[in-house]
Amino acid sequence: MIDKTFRRPIEWNSFARTDVGVVREVNEDAILAKPEIGLWAVADGMGGHLVGDIASSKIITALDEVIPQPMLSDYVDAVEDALLDINEKMLEYAQVMFDAGTMGSTLVALIIKERIGVCLWVGDSRLYRFRNQQLVQISRDHSQLEEMIELGLLSKEAAENYPHKNVITRAVGVEESLYVDINIFTTQIGDIFLLCSDGLYNSVSNEELLEALAIRDLEAMVTQLVNKSIANGAPDNVSVIIVQGSAGKINSTNMVQG
Repeated sequence: MIDKTFRRPIEWNSFARTDVGVVREVNEDAILAKPEIGLWAVADGMGGHLVGDIASSKIITALDEVIPQPMLSDYVDAVEDALLDINEKMLEYAQVMFDAGTMGSTLVALIIKERIGVCLWVGDSRLYRFRNQQLVQISRDHSQLEEMIELGLLSKEAAENYPHKNVITRAVGVEESLYVDINIFTTQIGDIFLLCSDGLYNSVSNEELLEALAIRDLEAMVTQLVNKSIANGAPDNVSVIIVQGSAGKINSTNMVQG
């Protein structure tokens, strides 16, 4: 006799929005949401460098052209290769167009395949997971502030008043060698993932994040976060993508024989 275990698949849906904010005149953020292939990304063009909007849009365009692969490891490689390639092209573009000036962007991307998630990131755009009423940051900022906390040179309490908290130590398009950090984790039904630029978390408190994520309606969550950021003054561009996992349909391919 063959026992069959039904493994319910997870269906991932998302809603995304980017806003120029209250202070900036140009939106230097760019976003990508492709739930049909399990790929989402937020790129935040660096305001201190030339044409951050071009930098972020080039990255998102490159990721939009990635072809999903059957094997998760190959899919991750394809995304990483796209980032390495666009890093080189951005350096060449800046060399020609801006007389060797610098153009750069942060990037956080999420890949989900079946019950495994992968976060790839460069800079301080973030990925959070909201599960069982707990909010956990999956990415770790590539910033001067984070490095000082990691080295024990600055407490988290003192970090709030640190004058150089927005100085990042890694970005796409700035150095010839690009190092992409990767974090692999399991997912489950009910998980909510939040991808965002620093314009969100620098203008919205953790309590306000938790309040919005508890709504459980995708569009309402995103709308509340962006509106709250704007109400708080939003000195930077604000980008938000929320990805939510719900129970999918069971079919023969979800059966595990024992």
